[in-house]
Amino acid sequence: MNILNYDYIIVGAGFAGAVLAERIVTQLDKKVLLLDKRSHIGGNCYDERDTSGVLVHTYGPHLFHTDNEEVYEYLSGFTHWHAYVHEVVASVDESIIPIPFNFNTLDVIYTQDKAELLKHKLISKYGEDQKIPILELMKEDDPDLKELAQYVYDKIFVNYTAKQWGKKPEEIDGAVTARVPVLTSYDNRYFTDKYQAVPQEGYTKLFENMLNHENITIELNCDALERLDIRDNVIFFDDEKCPAKVIFTGMIDELFKDKFGELPYRSIELAFETLDKTYYQDHAVVNYPNEHDYTRITEFKHIHPASTNKTTILKEYPQSYIRNENTPYYPMFTDENQTIYNEYASYAKQIPNLLLVGRLAEYKYYDMDDIVARALEVFEDIISA
Repeated sequence: MNILNYDYIIVGAGFAGAVLAERIVTQLDKKVLLLDKRSHIGGNCYDERDTSGVLVHTYGPHLFHTDNEEVYEYLSGFTHWHAYVHEVVASVDESIIPIPFNFNTLDVIYTQDKAELLKHKLISKYGEDQKIPILELMKEDDPDLKELAQYVYDKIFVNYTAKQWGKKPEEIDGAVTARVPVLTSYDNRYFTDKYQAVPQEGYTKLFENMLNHENITIELNCDALERLDIRDNVIFFDDEKCPAKVIFTGMIDELFKDKFGELPYRSIELAFETLDKTYYQDHAVVNYPNEHDYTRITEFKHIHPASTNKTTILKEYPQSYIRNENTPYYPMFTDENQTIYNEYASYAKQIPNLLLVGRLAEYKYYDMDDIVARALEVFEDIISA
């Protein structure tokens, strides 16, 4: 391979890498070499039909939602959409209750009088259509609201969070516990964004359309870190000084050979099951906060309807990330970890032709729309400026 044939080397074919590759070749007419260590494009959004004909998300459910019209319109250039509004329920004390916890949930678990009292007090204190982080509600002095907060904390949050993160909720960044608040409304939707859908032909097809360009060369099953090396702030590729700009979307600590220490992540063991029944559960996702080792069960036919008498479910078992053994999904947000990341980020700025973009490279949690927006921003403000 002649590296001189390429203007950009992009490591990682998930949303960050794919969006930047597409923008660079279509807007700047440059040539891109796109590398990914997996056997497929699409990163964790990769999906495929299993043997029963169900379209499954190989790395866990990915449900697109956004209020960002620019992101929605951009992705609409590569896919038609299947409208899908996500609703989640939880199995608590042998009852199925709506999540996030809202007024419909109150009606399920309390008597009518008690439910109405709690609704009145919540609206009086916080207003209608509000989202209250559980740790904020825990600070209430009102005995009824305090009782409610304790119920939600004990039955829904504490064990789920312990399984998901391996920590108590108060040990986790507030932005994480606030992701599933108590709602002062009857809205059962898990997301309230204007646009909610999944790609009609799946995420993999979306990526194929995005990357279908003569100026993009894709190499799969390629561990870029076996070919990239950084010496004295200079990038080498296949032992030759690299004249191309490098966009890296992988783990920043791994890129720099753990110079400042390893950054921790959480991972998930994914257990798929194909069942000889039309449907397994009434909702796409049922959370199990308390009584099982897994956190939730996803049934993909609710997301992507399929004409088959079988169904496929996925049970998720959170676990610690162990390098080269499982997949890093979620950065672990603590002050100590952020300090380590900041050292890496400062060091990276010394390398003029290196750009870090993405959840692993920036050690930051991005939803799908967020990372697309981030990639578009990086292209406009840095690459094409």
